[in-house]
This record gives sequence, C-alpha cells and structure tokens, in this order.
Amino acid sequence: MTTLGAVFRPQLAPERLRSVCEAADAAGLEQLWLWEDCFAEGGISTAAAALAWTERLRVGVGLLPVPLRNVAVTAMEVASLHRMFPGRAVVGVGHGVQDWMGQVGARAESPVTLLREYLVALRALLAGERVTTDGRYVRLDDVALDWPPPGPQSESGVFAGVTGPRSLRLSGEAADGTILTAATNADGVRKARQLVEEGRQAAGGRAGASHHVVVYLLTATGPDADARLRAEVAAEGWEAVPDLGVAGDAGAVAKAVERLAEAGADTVVLQPTGDEPDPEGFVRFAAEEVRPLLA
Repeated sequence: MTTLGAVFRPQLAPERLRSVCEAADAAGLEQLWLWEDCFAEGGISTAAAALAWTERLRVGVGLLPVPLRNVAVTAMEVASLHRMFPGRAVVGVGHGVQDWMGQVGARAESPVTLLREYLVALRALLAGERVTTDGRYVRLDDVALDWPPPGPQSESGVFAGVTGPRSLRLSGEAADGTILTAATNADGVRKARQLVEEGRQAAGGRAGASHHVVVYLLTATGPDADARLRAEVAAEGWEAVPDLGVAGDAGAVAKAVERLAEAGADTVVLQPTGDEPDPEGFVRFAAEEVRPLLA
C-alpha cells in the first residue's frame, strides 16, 4: 500500500506548525514532512516539536543540508529523535541548495564526495559503530554515540534527497532510501528507480535490504486550484516537465498519487503550493478524502 503524506512548507511561520501537526494527527495522516530550507526553519527542532505534539504521526525531514552540519552533530540529533519517538522519525540528508551553501561559506567543491562520506559515516554512527575516518570532508577520530538508536538499523535508516544521475546512484549505494523533489513526474520516478538500482548493484546488491523511494507531488485543491498550480510551476521554472503536479478534487489527486506509485514511489507526499490558504484543511483533505481512495 502506498504511504501518503503532506508537507508543512517553511513559507509558514514556525508558530503555525503545532496546529497543522494536531490537525494531521487527528485526521489520521500517515506522515508530515518538514524542510530545513535556508534561512527559514531548523529541521531537527521542528521535527522534535512535531513529534512531541502528536501521538501517531510519522514526521519526515527532507532534507538536512550536509554542508551546514558536522556529521557527529547530525548523528546525535537523529539518534535522539529515534530514541524519544521510536519508529516515528524519517530523516533525509542532501547536498543543499548550492547558492545557499555559498551564502554561509559552506559550499563544497565536490558535493557528491561530501555526501558519500557523510552517508557512510552517519549510517555507521547510527548503527552504533565506532568511527575513525579521514576523508576529504568528513573527519572523525574514534567517534561513537553514547545513545545510538535501539533496534534494527532499518528503523533508523538514512534517506538521501538527490536529483542528478550520480547522486541517485550514490543514494542506491550508500543510503536506505531516496527523496525526490516535486519536479519529478512519473517518468522521472522510473528513471530514478533505475539509477538507484544501479547504485545498489554496484554496492553488491545490498542483500536483504529494501530501498524506499519518497516523492513530493505538487498539489492544489479548491476553486482556484488550476491557477495556483500553474503559477507555482512557472515560478519554479518547471514548465518543460510534462504531467507535473495535480490540481483538483480528491479523485484527481488520488489518480496522480497512483501514477507515481505505479512508477515506483513507495511514499507520495502532497506538497501544497506556497500560497495554500488553509494548511490545516490541506492535511485533513489528504488524510480524510485522498487516502480512502488509494489502494
């Protein structure tokens, strides 16, 4: 069964988060995703609050930009989430927007090398290993977490938010799952799945492990849905991508979700437009109207 989620976008003030979380939890939404966009809201701080305010909701962070964060700090924070809220946190890491990384003096000359070193170290730390490494970017000297996540590593897997072919292969090789942006249509999901699988095979097939693919679906509903969707696609420069996003009622949205699922997405996360007038209503719409229509 396809997992359904929704995004709390950082265009909303942080103090709005609680009401959206509580609406999502009450409606039975499966997942709420948060973004650590520069220079809006912190991913770990908002995730911890969202988890504390809810009982059942799974909370995803998609994603933490690795140039901003020492890998040991990320490991400590992620491990704390998993221990305090077992089975409810999903955390992704990625290159970050390069212009933003440049603004803070953290732009890496080789983002792929950085992400590779980071994924390897982060997964090892979360698995309870003691890590010493001297990479181009990631350097650790006899580092181990005092409080690694309990239970199997599959419950605290690290996702990679990536787009390009090299990074998608890297995600298959070194991450437990992949997060795809809302600029990804069904054909893009199929191509991403293929590249991820190439990476998995290059790493020896990751026997016994599954690789979960999450994709955002730009979604607008309500009387002005078409206009809002077209405006967002134009603002993002995505006009050249066919069949991108969905505008309409629950039936139209469910069909769009199913197309992405058939293409290889395990989780589809509805991403409202930046000008969504009713964020609480949007998460209720996803849970109460769209979810029942999905297989």
